[in-house]
Amino acid sequence: MSSLWKQHPTESADTPFEPGARHDVVVIGAGLTGLATAYELARTGVDVALLERGGIGELASGSNTGKVSLLQGTTLSTLRSGHPASLVRAYVDANRDGFAWMTDTAEHLGVPLTSRTAYTYAQAGEGRRSVAQEYEAAREAGLAVRLVGEDELRVAAVPMAAAVALDGQRAVDPMRMLAALADAFVAAGGTLHLGVEVSGVKVFPEPRVETDRGPIFASRVVAATGIPILDRGLYWAKVSGMRSACVSFTLTAPLPDGMYLSADEPTRSVRTILPEDGPADVAQIVVGGAGHPVGRAESERAMLDELSRWAQQTLPVGEETHRWSAQDYTSHNRIPFIGTMPRTLGRVRFATGYAKWGLTNAPAAALRIVSELRGEKMSERPRWMTQIGTRLTMPADIAQGAAENAKVGLAAAKGWAGAEAQAVPVPQPAEGEGVVAQRAGRPVAISTTDGETRAVSAVCPHLGGILEWNDLECTWDCPLHASRFTASGERIEGPATRGLRPVD
Repeated sequence: MSSLWKQHPTESADTPFEPGARHDVVVIGAGLTGLATAYELARTGVDVALLERGGIGELASGSNTGKVSLLQGTTLSTLRSGHPASLVRAYVDANRDGFAWMTDTAEHLGVPLTSRTAYTYAQAGEGRRSVAQEYEAAREAGLAVRLVGEDELRVAAVPMAAAVALDGQRAVDPMRMLAALADAFVAAGGTLHLGVEVSGVKVFPEPRVETDRGPIFASRVVAATGIPILDRGLYWAKVSGMRSACVSFTLTAPLPDGMYLSADEPTRSVRTILPEDGPADVAQIVVGGAGHPVGRAESERAMLDELSRWAQQTLPVGEETHRWSAQDYTSHNRIPFIGTMPRTLGRVRFATGYAKWGLTNAPAAALRIVSELRGEKMSERPRWMTQIGTRLTMPADIAQGAAENAKVGLAAAKGWAGAEAQAVPVPQPAEGEGVVAQRAGRPVAISTTDGETRAVSAVCPHLGGILEWNDLECTWDCPLHASRFTASGERIEGPATRGLRPVD
Protein backbone atom coordinates (compact mmCIF):
# COMPACT_ATOMS: atom_id res chain seq x y z
CA MET A 1 0.00 0.00 0.00
CA SER A 2 1.33 3.38 -0.98
CA SER A 3 -0.13 6.87 -0.92
CA LEU A 4 -1.08 8.45 -4.23
CA TRP A 5 1.13 11.40 -3.31
CA LYS A 6 4.24 9.24 -2.78
CA GLN A 7 4.74 7.91 -6.30
CA HIS A 8 7.67 10.19 -7.00
CA PRO A 9 10.38 9.90 -4.31
CA THR A 10 11.66 13.10 -2.75
CA GLU A 11 15.35 13.82 -3.14
CA SER A 12 16.07 16.30 -0.36
CA ALA A 13 19.78 16.38 0.48
CA ASP A 14 20.33 14.91 3.92
CA THR A 15 23.58 15.16 5.86
CA PRO A 16 25.57 12.24 7.36
CA PHE A 17 24.82 11.98 11.07
CA GLU A 18 27.61 12.94 13.46
CA PRO A 19 27.20 11.62 17.02
CA GLY A 20 27.76 14.32 19.61
CA ALA A 21 26.99 17.23 17.26
CA ARG A 22 25.52 20.39 18.82
CA HIS A 23 22.82 22.70 17.49
CA ASP A 24 20.59 25.48 18.75
CA VAL A 25 17.44 23.40 18.17
CA VAL A 26 16.80 19.75 17.30
CA VAL A 27 13.44 18.96 15.71
CA ILE A 28 12.22 15.34 15.73
CA GLY A 29 9.93 14.40 12.85
CA ALA A 30 9.85 15.51 9.20
CA GLY A 31 6.10 15.82 8.84
CA LEU A 32 4.43 19.19 8.34
CA THR A 33 4.79 20.31 11.98
CA GLY A 34 8.49 19.51 12.09
CA LEU A 35 9.31 20.89 8.65
CA ALA A 36 7.37 24.13 9.18
CA THR A 37 9.03 24.68 12.57
CA ALA A 38 12.51 23.88 11.28
CA TYR A 39 12.10 26.02 8.16
CA GLU A 40 10.80 29.06 10.04
CA LEU A 41 13.68 28.87 12.53
CA ALA A 42 16.40 28.20 9.95
CA ARG A 43 15.44 31.06 7.68
CA THR A 44 15.97 33.49 10.58
CA GLY A 45 19.47 32.20 11.28
CA VAL A 46 18.83 29.56 13.97
CA ASP A 47 21.07 26.46 13.77
CA VAL A 48 18.52 23.63 13.42
CA ALA A 49 18.93 19.88 12.95
CA LEU A 50 15.89 17.88 11.78
CA LEU A 51 15.79 14.13 12.54
CA GLU A 52 13.47 11.65 10.81
CA ARG A 53 13.28 7.88 11.21
CA GLY A 54 12.16 7.31 7.62
CA GLY A 55 11.74 9.79 4.78
CA ILE A 56 10.04 13.15 4.31
CA GLY A 57 6.30 12.89 5.04
CA GLU A 58 6.70 9.30 6.19
CA LEU A 59 3.40 9.06 8.07
CA ALA A 60 0.24 11.21 8.27
CA SER A 61 1.58 14.35 6.57
CA GLY A 62 2.27 12.48 3.35
CA SER A 63 -0.90 10.37 3.45
CA ASN A 64 -3.80 12.79 3.92
CA THR A 65 -6.33 14.02 1.37
CA GLY A 66 -4.64 17.36 0.71
CA LYS A 67 -7.54 19.54 1.97
CA VAL A 68 -6.48 22.91 3.37
CA SER A 69 -9.76 24.06 4.87
CA LEU A 70 -11.30 25.98 7.76
CA LEU A 71 -14.56 24.10 7.33
CA GLN A 72 -13.71 20.76 8.91
CA GLY A 73 -16.69 18.46 8.90
CA THR A 74 -18.51 18.90 12.21
CA THR A 75 -15.46 19.98 14.20
CA LEU A 76 -16.76 23.41 15.21
CA SER A 77 -20.24 22.32 16.30
CA THR A 78 -18.76 19.39 18.24
CA LEU A 79 -16.34 21.74 19.97
CA ARG A 80 -19.06 24.32 20.64
CA SER A 81 -21.36 21.76 22.25
CA GLY A 82 -19.09 21.58 25.30
CA HIS A 83 -17.06 24.80 25.23
CA PRO A 84 -17.56 28.57 25.18
CA ALA A 85 -17.75 30.46 21.91
CA SER A 86 -14.46 32.23 22.69
CA LEU A 87 -12.53 28.95 22.57
CA VAL A 88 -14.13 27.93 19.27
CA ARG A 89 -13.19 31.30 17.80
CA ALA A 90 -9.62 30.87 19.10
CA TYR A 91 -9.46 27.48 17.36
CA VAL A 92 -10.70 29.05 14.11
CA ASP A 93 -8.21 31.91 14.43
CA ALA A 94 -5.37 29.43 14.92
CA ASN A 95 -6.42 27.51 11.82
CA ARG A 96 -6.87 30.77 9.93
CA ASP A 97 -3.22 31.64 10.64
CA GLY A 98 -2.20 28.10 9.65
CA PHE A 99 -4.19 28.44 6.43
CA ALA A 100 -2.51 31.78 5.64
CA TRP A 101 0.92 30.31 6.33
CA MET A 102 0.24 27.40 3.98
CA THR A 103 -0.97 29.62 1.14
CA ASP A 104 1.78 32.22 1.53
CA THR A 105 4.57 29.65 1.91
CA ALA A 106 3.32 27.55 -1.00
CA GLU A 107 3.31 30.62 -3.22
CA HIS A 108 6.82 31.55 -2.06
CA LEU A 109 8.14 28.02 -2.71
CA GLY A 110 6.33 27.59 -6.03
CA VAL A 111 3.95 24.86 -4.84
CA PRO A 112 0.60 25.02 -6.68
CA LEU A 113 -2.61 25.38 -4.69
CA THR A 114 -6.04 25.44 -6.30
CA SER A 115 -9.04 27.25 -4.87
CA ARG A 116 -11.98 25.03 -3.94
CA THR A 117 -15.28 25.17 -2.12
CA ALA A 118 -15.39 22.99 0.99
CA TYR A 119 -18.66 21.28 1.90
CA THR A 120 -19.93 19.62 5.07
CA TYR A 121 -22.94 17.68 3.84
CA ALA A 122 -25.73 15.38 4.96
CA GLN A 123 -25.99 12.08 3.12
CA ALA A 124 -29.58 11.62 4.26
CA GLY A 125 -32.30 13.44 6.17
CA GLU A 126 -30.95 12.57 9.62
CA GLY A 127 -27.75 14.48 8.87
CA ARG A 128 -29.55 17.79 8.25
CA ARG A 129 -29.44 18.75 11.92
CA SER A 130 -25.66 18.29 12.05
CA VAL A 131 -25.28 20.49 8.98
CA ALA A 132 -27.40 23.23 10.56
CA GLN A 133 -25.43 23.05 13.81
CA GLU A 134 -22.12 23.33 11.96
CA TYR A 135 -23.43 26.32 10.03
CA GLU A 136 -24.41 28.11 13.26
CA ALA A 137 -21.12 27.30 15.02
CA ALA A 138 -19.05 28.41 12.01
CA ARG A 139 -20.96 31.68 11.66
CA GLU A 140 -20.56 32.38 15.37
CA ALA A 141 -16.80 31.76 15.05
CA GLY A 142 -16.50 34.28 12.22
CA LEU A 143 -16.41 32.09 9.08
CA ALA A 144 -18.28 33.24 5.97
CA VAL A 145 -20.13 29.97 5.50
CA ARG A 146 -23.37 29.62 3.57
CA LEU A 147 -26.17 27.07 3.37
CA VAL A 148 -26.22 25.37 -0.03
CA GLY A 149 -29.30 25.89 -2.18
CA GLU A 150 -31.24 23.25 -4.09
CA ASP A 151 -29.63 24.03 -7.45
CA GLU A 152 -26.12 23.55 -6.08
CA LEU A 153 -27.16 20.39 -4.24
CA ARG A 154 -28.36 18.83 -7.50
CA VAL A 155 -25.07 19.36 -9.38
CA ALA A 156 -22.66 18.43 -6.56
CA ALA A 157 -20.13 15.66 -7.03
CA VAL A 158 -21.81 13.54 -4.33
CA PRO A 159 -25.49 13.05 -3.40
CA MET A 160 -26.31 15.65 -0.72
CA ALA A 161 -29.52 16.13 1.24
CA ALA A 162 -28.21 19.39 2.74
CA ALA A 163 -24.87 21.13 3.04
CA VAL A 164 -22.97 24.06 4.47
CA ALA A 165 -20.22 25.50 2.25
CA LEU A 166 -17.15 27.68 2.62
CA ASP A 167 -15.69 29.14 -0.56
CA GLY A 168 -12.05 29.97 -1.22
CA GLN A 169 -10.43 26.97 0.46
CA ARG A 170 -7.39 25.20 -1.01
CA ALA A 171 -6.33 21.82 -2.38
CA VAL A 172 -2.69 20.74 -2.47
CA ASP A 173 -0.44 17.81 -3.23
CA PRO A 174 0.87 17.38 0.35
CA MET A 175 4.09 15.58 -0.64
CA ARG A 176 4.99 18.34 -3.09
CA MET A 177 4.58 20.85 -0.27
CA LEU A 178 6.66 18.77 2.15
CA ALA A 179 9.45 18.22 -0.37
CA ALA A 180 9.60 21.94 -1.14
CA LEU A 181 9.79 22.74 2.58
CA ALA A 182 12.61 20.23 3.09
CA ASP A 183 14.60 21.73 0.21
CA ALA A 184 14.01 25.26 1.50
CA PHE A 185 15.06 24.24 5.00
CA VAL A 186 18.36 22.81 3.74
CA ALA A 187 18.92 25.85 1.49
CA ALA A 188 18.45 28.09 4.54
CA GLY A 189 21.31 26.31 6.31
CA GLY A 190 19.37 23.61 8.15
CA THR A 191 20.79 20.15 8.80
CA LEU A 192 18.57 17.24 7.68
CA HIS A 193 19.18 13.71 8.98
CA LEU A 194 16.98 11.00 7.43
CA GLY A 195 16.95 7.36 8.52
CA VAL A 196 17.81 8.25 12.13
CA GLU A 197 15.57 6.73 14.81
CA VAL A 198 15.06 8.61 18.06
CA SER A 199 14.68 6.52 21.21
CA GLY A 200 14.39 9.25 23.84
CA VAL A 201 15.14 12.77 25.05
CA LYS A 202 17.04 13.81 28.18
CA VAL A 203 16.90 17.37 29.50
CA PHE A 204 19.45 17.34 32.33
CA PRO A 205 22.17 18.54 32.60
CA GLU A 206 21.55 19.67 29.00
CA PRO A 207 19.07 18.60 26.31
CA ARG A 208 20.21 15.43 24.58
CA VAL A 209 18.36 13.44 21.92
CA GLU A 210 19.18 9.73 21.99
CA THR A 211 19.23 7.99 18.59
CA ASP A 212 20.23 4.65 17.14
CA ARG A 213 23.42 6.33 15.91
CA GLY A 214 24.38 8.11 19.10
CA PRO A 215 23.37 11.31 20.91
CA ILE A 216 22.89 14.80 19.49
CA PHE A 217 22.75 17.93 21.65
CA ALA A 218 20.75 21.18 21.50
CA SER A 219 19.60 24.07 23.63
CA ARG A 220 15.98 23.26 22.78
CA VAL A 221 14.13 20.23 21.38
CA VAL A 222 10.86 20.06 19.41
CA ALA A 223 9.01 16.72 19.38
CA ALA A 224 6.93 16.77 16.20
CA THR A 225 6.19 13.04 16.22
CA GLY A 226 2.40 12.83 15.87
CA ILE A 227 2.10 11.69 19.49
CA PRO A 228 4.90 12.51 21.95
CA ILE A 229 7.40 9.70 22.48
CA LEU A 230 8.11 11.14 25.94
CA ASP A 231 5.80 9.99 28.73
CA ARG A 232 6.00 13.33 30.54
CA GLY A 233 2.49 14.76 30.76
CA LEU A 234 0.87 11.40 29.89
CA TYR A 235 -0.39 12.73 26.56
CA TRP A 236 -0.87 9.19 25.26
CA ALA A 237 -3.77 9.03 27.77
CA LYS A 238 -5.16 12.43 26.68
CA VAL A 239 -5.49 11.70 22.97
CA SER A 240 -7.07 8.89 20.96
CA GLY A 241 -5.30 7.32 18.00
CA MET A 242 -7.51 6.99 14.92
CA ARG A 243 -6.82 5.42 11.55
CA SER A 244 -8.66 6.20 8.34
CA ALA A 245 -8.19 5.07 4.78
CA CYS A 246 -8.20 6.50 1.27
CA VAL A 247 -8.63 5.08 -2.20
CA SER A 248 -7.99 6.96 -5.44
CA PHE A 249 -9.53 6.43 -8.87
CA THR A 250 -9.38 7.74 -12.38
CA LEU A 251 -12.54 9.52 -13.54
CA THR A 252 -14.75 8.46 -16.43
CA ALA A 253 -16.67 11.77 -16.48
CA PRO A 254 -16.02 15.32 -15.24
CA LEU A 255 -17.09 16.24 -11.72
CA PRO A 256 -17.49 19.66 -10.07
CA ASP A 257 -14.26 20.51 -8.28
CA GLY A 258 -14.87 20.57 -4.55
CA MET A 259 -13.88 19.11 -1.19
CA TYR A 260 -16.67 17.16 0.51
CA LEU A 261 -16.97 15.64 4.00
CA SER A 262 -20.14 14.04 5.34
CA ALA A 263 -21.68 15.12 8.63
CA ASP A 264 -23.33 11.75 9.23
CA GLU A 265 -22.08 8.16 9.31
CA PRO A 266 -20.48 6.34 7.65
CA THR A 267 -17.99 9.14 7.00
CA ARG A 268 -17.37 9.89 3.32
CA SER A 269 -14.62 12.28 2.26
CA VAL A 270 -14.35 13.16 -1.42
CA ARG A 271 -11.89 15.40 -3.20
CA THR A 272 -11.27 15.81 -6.91
CA ILE A 273 -7.65 16.14 -8.04
CA LEU A 274 -6.67 18.37 -10.92
CA PRO A 275 -3.39 18.08 -12.85
CA GLU A 276 -2.41 21.41 -11.26
CA ASP A 277 -2.71 20.17 -7.65
CA GLY A 278 -1.95 16.48 -8.06
CA PRO A 279 0.92 14.13 -8.86
CA ALA A 280 -0.39 13.12 -12.31
CA ASP A 281 -1.35 14.90 -15.52
CA VAL A 282 -4.89 13.50 -15.50
CA ALA A 283 -7.89 14.28 -13.30
CA GLN A 284 -8.45 11.86 -10.43
CA ILE A 285 -10.50 11.58 -7.27
CA VAL A 286 -9.69 10.57 -3.68
CA VAL A 287 -12.34 8.98 -1.48
CA GLY A 288 -11.67 8.67 2.24
CA GLY A 289 -13.35 7.05 5.21
CA ALA A 290 -13.17 3.73 7.08
CA GLY A 291 -12.23 5.58 10.27
CA HIS A 292 -11.72 3.53 13.43
CA PRO A 293 -9.72 3.52 16.68
CA VAL A 294 -6.32 1.92 16.12
CA GLY A 295 -6.33 -1.82 16.76
CA ARG A 296 -10.08 -2.06 17.33
CA ALA A 297 -11.44 -2.94 13.89
CA GLU A 298 -12.54 -6.46 13.06
CA SER A 299 -11.11 -6.12 9.54
CA GLU A 300 -9.46 -2.99 8.16
CA ARG A 301 -9.40 -4.55 4.70
CA ALA A 302 -13.16 -5.14 4.72
CA MET A 303 -13.75 -1.52 5.73
CA LEU A 304 -11.67 -0.20 2.83
CA ASP A 305 -13.29 -2.63 0.38
CA GLU A 306 -16.68 -1.27 1.44
CA LEU A 307 -15.48 2.29 0.87
CA SER A 308 -14.22 1.38 -2.60
CA ARG A 309 -17.56 -0.25 -3.48
CA TRP A 310 -19.43 2.87 -2.37
CA ALA A 311 -17.28 5.01 -4.67
CA GLN A 312 -17.83 2.67 -7.61
CA GLN A 313 -21.60 2.70 -7.05
CA THR A 314 -21.91 6.45 -6.44
CA LEU A 315 -19.29 8.26 -8.53
CA PRO A 316 -18.16 8.11 -12.17
CA VAL A 317 -14.90 6.38 -11.31
CA GLY A 318 -12.78 4.14 -13.47
CA GLU A 319 -9.67 2.26 -12.42
CA GLU A 320 -8.66 2.16 -8.77
CA THR A 321 -5.09 3.50 -8.70
CA HIS A 322 -3.99 3.56 -5.05
CA ARG A 323 -5.17 2.73 -1.55
CA TRP A 324 -3.54 3.73 1.72
CA SER A 325 -4.14 4.56 5.38
CA ALA A 326 -3.04 7.26 7.80
CA GLN A 327 -3.12 7.81 11.54
CA ASP A 328 -3.96 10.91 13.53
CA TYR A 329 -4.70 11.78 17.14
CA THR A 330 -7.67 13.57 18.67
CA SER A 331 -7.51 15.21 22.10
CA HIS A 332 -10.36 14.46 24.45
CA ASN A 333 -11.30 18.15 24.54
CA ARG A 334 -11.01 18.50 20.73
CA ILE A 335 -8.29 21.19 20.89
CA PRO A 336 -4.68 20.37 19.92
CA PHE A 337 -2.03 20.33 22.62
CA ILE A 338 0.75 22.77 21.69
CA GLY A 339 3.54 24.17 23.83
CA THR A 340 6.07 23.19 26.48
CA MET A 341 6.14 19.60 27.65
CA PRO A 342 5.83 19.26 31.44
CA ARG A 343 8.88 18.38 33.53
CA THR A 344 11.39 19.30 30.84
CA LEU A 345 12.67 22.55 32.40
CA GLY A 346 11.07 24.42 29.48
CA ARG A 347 13.48 22.79 27.04
CA VAL A 348 11.11 20.56 25.04
CA ARG A 349 8.18 21.72 22.87
CA PHE A 350 5.60 19.45 21.28
CA ALA A 351 2.27 19.37 19.45
CA THR A 352 -0.36 16.68 19.08
CA GLY A 353 -4.11 16.13 18.70
CA TYR A 354 -4.94 17.65 15.29
CA ALA A 355 -8.02 15.42 14.83
CA LYS A 356 -7.22 14.79 11.12
CA TRP A 357 -6.86 18.49 10.25
CA GLY A 358 -3.09 18.75 10.22
CA LEU A 359 -2.75 20.88 7.09
CA THR A 360 -3.95 23.91 9.05
CA ASN A 361 -3.32 22.87 12.66
CA ALA A 362 0.29 21.82 12.02
CA PRO A 363 1.50 25.18 10.68
CA ALA A 364 -0.46 26.93 13.46
CA ALA A 365 1.38 24.77 16.00
CA ALA A 366 4.69 25.57 14.30
CA LEU A 367 3.94 29.30 14.49
CA ARG A 368 3.33 29.10 18.23
CA ILE A 369 6.41 26.95 18.91
CA VAL A 370 8.61 29.25 16.85
CA SER A 371 7.21 32.28 18.68
CA GLU A 372 8.09 30.73 22.03
CA LEU A 373 11.58 29.66 20.94
CA ARG A 374 12.28 33.17 19.68
CA GLY A 375 11.30 34.54 23.07
CA GLU A 376 8.46 36.73 21.81
CA LYS A 377 6.37 38.33 24.54
CA MET A 378 2.77 37.26 25.01
CA SER A 379 1.66 40.75 24.02
CA GLU A 380 3.38 40.26 20.65
CA ARG A 381 1.65 36.97 19.87
CA PRO A 382 -1.81 36.42 18.36
CA ARG A 383 -4.42 36.09 21.06
CA TRP A 384 -5.35 32.52 20.11
CA MET A 385 -1.95 31.27 21.26
CA THR A 386 -2.74 32.28 24.84
CA GLN A 387 -6.40 31.24 24.72
CA ILE A 388 -5.67 27.72 23.52
CA GLY A 389 -2.73 27.32 25.87
CA THR A 390 -4.76 28.29 28.96
CA ARG A 391 -8.10 26.65 28.15
CA LEU A 392 -10.15 25.20 31.00
CA THR A 393 -11.10 21.54 31.24
CA MET A 394 -14.86 21.32 30.84
CA PRO A 395 -17.25 18.59 32.09
CA ALA A 396 -17.61 17.31 28.52
CA ASP A 397 -13.83 16.87 28.31
CA ILE A 398 -13.76 14.84 31.52
CA ALA A 399 -16.61 12.64 30.32
CA GLN A 400 -14.94 12.07 26.96
CA GLY A 401 -11.63 11.19 28.62
CA ALA A 402 -13.30 8.82 31.06
CA ALA A 403 -15.17 7.07 28.27
CA GLU A 404 -12.01 6.64 26.18
CA ASN A 405 -9.95 5.34 29.08
CA ALA A 406 -12.73 2.87 29.90
CA LYS A 407 -12.46 1.58 26.33
CA VAL A 408 -8.70 1.27 26.76
CA GLY A 409 -9.18 -0.80 29.91
CA LEU A 410 -11.71 -3.03 28.16
CA ALA A 411 -9.35 -3.52 25.20
CA ALA A 412 -6.53 -4.47 27.56
CA ALA A 413 -8.63 -7.07 29.38
CA LYS A 414 -10.08 -8.47 26.16
CA GLY A 415 -6.64 -8.75 24.56
CA TRP A 416 -5.06 -10.68 27.42
CA ALA A 417 -8.07 -12.98 27.78
CA GLY A 418 -8.02 -13.75 24.05
CA ALA A 419 -4.28 -14.37 24.00
CA GLU A 420 -4.43 -16.79 26.92
CA ALA A 421 -7.33 -18.73 25.41
CA GLN A 422 -5.24 -20.23 22.60
CA ALA A 423 -1.88 -21.95 23.05
CA VAL A 424 0.82 -22.77 20.54
CA PRO A 425 1.22 -24.66 18.33
CA VAL A 426 -1.33 -23.05 15.99
CA PRO A 427 -1.86 -23.53 12.25
CA GLN A 428 0.53 -21.48 10.14
CA PRO A 429 -1.26 -18.24 9.17
CA ALA A 430 -2.08 -17.85 5.49
CA GLU A 431 -0.45 -15.07 3.47
CA GLY A 432 -1.47 -11.68 4.88
CA GLU A 433 -2.91 -13.10 8.08
CA GLY A 434 -1.83 -12.99 11.73
CA VAL A 435 -2.81 -14.69 14.96
CA VAL A 436 -2.01 -14.25 18.67
CA ALA A 437 -1.50 -17.27 20.93
CA GLN A 438 0.29 -17.94 24.19
CA ARG A 439 3.41 -19.95 24.84
CA ALA A 440 4.16 -20.67 28.49
CA GLY A 441 1.80 -17.87 29.42
CA ARG A 442 3.44 -15.25 27.17
CA PRO A 443 1.45 -13.91 24.18
CA VAL A 444 3.11 -14.46 20.81
CA ALA A 445 2.16 -12.72 17.55
CA ILE A 446 2.53 -14.96 14.48
CA SER A 447 2.02 -13.75 10.92
CA THR A 448 2.83 -14.60 7.32
CA THR A 449 3.79 -11.85 4.86
CA ASP A 450 5.67 -12.05 1.58
CA GLY A 451 5.89 -15.80 1.99
CA GLU A 452 7.68 -15.62 5.35
CA THR A 453 6.19 -16.64 8.69
CA ARG A 454 7.48 -14.66 11.68
CA ALA A 455 6.83 -14.67 15.42
CA VAL A 456 7.33 -11.70 17.73
CA SER A 457 6.17 -10.74 21.20
CA ALA A 458 2.50 -9.79 21.11
CA VAL A 459 2.89 -7.43 24.09
CA CYS A 460 3.22 -3.73 23.26
CA PRO A 461 6.41 -2.42 24.91
CA HIS A 462 4.65 0.84 25.83
CA LEU A 463 2.11 -0.29 28.46
CA GLY A 464 1.62 -3.98 27.85
CA GLY A 465 -1.41 -4.06 25.55
CA ILE A 466 -1.96 -7.16 23.43
CA LEU A 467 -1.50 -6.36 19.76
CA GLU A 468 -4.10 -6.88 17.05
CA TRP A 469 -3.40 -7.88 13.44
CA ASN A 470 -4.16 -5.20 10.82
CA ASP A 471 -5.13 -7.21 7.73
CA LEU A 472 -5.02 -4.18 5.42
CA GLU A 473 -1.47 -3.05 6.13
CA CYS A 474 -0.10 -6.31 7.59
CA THR A 475 0.98 -4.65 10.83
CA TRP A 476 0.59 -5.30 14.54
CA ASP A 477 -1.45 -2.47 16.11
CA CYS A 478 -1.96 -1.72 19.81
CA PRO A 479 -5.60 -1.04 20.77
CA LEU A 480 -4.57 0.82 23.92
CA HIS A 481 -2.57 3.85 22.75
CA ALA A 482 -2.08 3.31 19.01
CA SER A 483 1.53 2.10 18.73
CA ARG A 484 2.14 0.15 15.53
CA PHE A 485 4.76 -2.36 14.41
CA THR A 486 5.74 -4.23 11.25
CA ALA A 487 5.25 -7.97 10.95
CA SER A 488 8.92 -8.41 11.89
CA GLY A 489 8.48 -6.24 14.99
CA GLU A 490 10.00 -2.91 13.92
CA ARG A 491 8.36 0.16 15.45
CA ILE A 492 6.33 2.29 13.01
CA GLU A 493 4.70 4.96 15.18
CA GLY A 494 2.96 5.68 18.46
CA PRO A 495 4.18 6.26 22.01
CA ALA A 496 6.25 3.04 22.09
CA THR A 497 9.95 3.80 21.67
CA ARG A 498 11.22 0.35 20.77
CA GLY A 499 10.17 -2.59 18.63
CA LEU A 500 8.91 -6.09 19.43
CA ARG A 501 11.17 -8.90 20.63
CA PRO A 502 11.56 -11.71 18.06
CA VAL A 503 10.41 -15.17 19.15
CA ASP A 504 11.62 -18.51 17.77
